[in-house]
Amino acid sequence: MNIEQIFQSLQKGKISPSKAKKLLSLYSIEKIGSIAQIDTGRKNRKGIPEIILGERKQLLDLKKIIKKTLSKNNEVLVSRIKKKDYSKILEFSKKNKYKIKKGKNTTALLIYKKNIKKTGGKVGIIAAGTSDIGVGEEARLVCESMNCDCLCSYDVGIAGLHRIFPVLKQFVESEVSAIIVVAGMEGALASIVSSIADVPVIGVPTSIGYGYGEKGVAALASMLQSCSLGLTVVNIDNGVGAGAAAANIANRIKTKSTR
Repeated sequence: MNIEQIFQSLQKGKISPSKAKKLLSLYSIEKIGSIAQIDTGRKNRKGIPEIILGERKQLLDLKKIIKKTLSKNNEVLVSRIKKKDYSKILEFSKKNKYKIKKGKNTTALLIYKKNIKKTGGKVGIIAAGTSDIGVGEEARLVCESMNCDCLCSYDVGIAGLHRIFPVLKQFVESEVSAIIVVAGMEGALASIVSSIADVPVIGVPTSIGYGYGEKGVAALASMLQSCSLGLTVVNIDNGVGAGAAAANIANRIKTKSTR
């Protein structure tokens, strides 16, 4: 019995409130042998779907987790799939008649059964350089899994600062509720956007960089030390965390505005 069926049965008096509570609690966690415990109730509880970190999982285990998750939920996001397994997960998804959304320069996949409606808020996503696009795309997939509409603009870093102004103008006109800024090297773009935008800005330092402060350390330090108010920072390459935070903000604002 899925969640909708539980509520329908409760409404019709077929089950008691205590029985419904028990069924809902059982529904919220799915155990797959000794491999994983899936939080199948997260989307209903927090608005964030189950997200699977694929980089250290065996292909067979990953398939089992995806299949079990989609037996209870409409969508699942799989991040950092091993490159050697990426095409195999695509084949597996098509074989099971799942729908797929891919991202540029990333092995993350949004796998779903029914089309995900864009009933949430709007999020703007900016990547400073082409090397940062993969992290930005991962954030986009998370936002879209949370029903958000995303406006993306890539390769608009401070090496050519004039490129950012038309983008921000578009974001203002489209009334985005949060902006994700993905940047490596010194990560200065996040501070600049935060100093201009009147919405929350989430900075994502990426591991693009070399020499002193390599692997995203300089970008992280720069964003954390920013004197621009309104900037929140997530961990290096954490597109998933940035997407979830931005979508939560945008969806809460959308909910408030429609009441």
